[in-house]
Amino acid sequence: MSKHLTETKAFASEDIKRDTIKLVVKKVNDSLEQRGYNSVNQIAGYLISNDPAYISSHNNARSIVQTVDRADVIEELVRFYLENTCND
Repeated sequence: MSKHLTETKAFASEDIKRDTIKLVVKKVNDSLEQRGYNSVNQIAGYLISNDPAYISSHNNARSIVQTVDRADVIEELVRFYLENTCND
């Protein structure tokens, strides 16, 4: 057995949380676009209002979006925006 298979690996919980949020937002976005919705408006409406009716139930998107905390999603979106647009 190779050495790297027996070593303990530590996972950063923050990285896992961020990856989960990215996956959820992508899946919800894809589902909304498949149904012909403006995904930005629908996701923003949900994040602002906490009303799951903004998210289609297509592909189970409404249930999927509720698996992550809205505040965490907003935080990740702000982080992503700042990291990708505010670097001078």
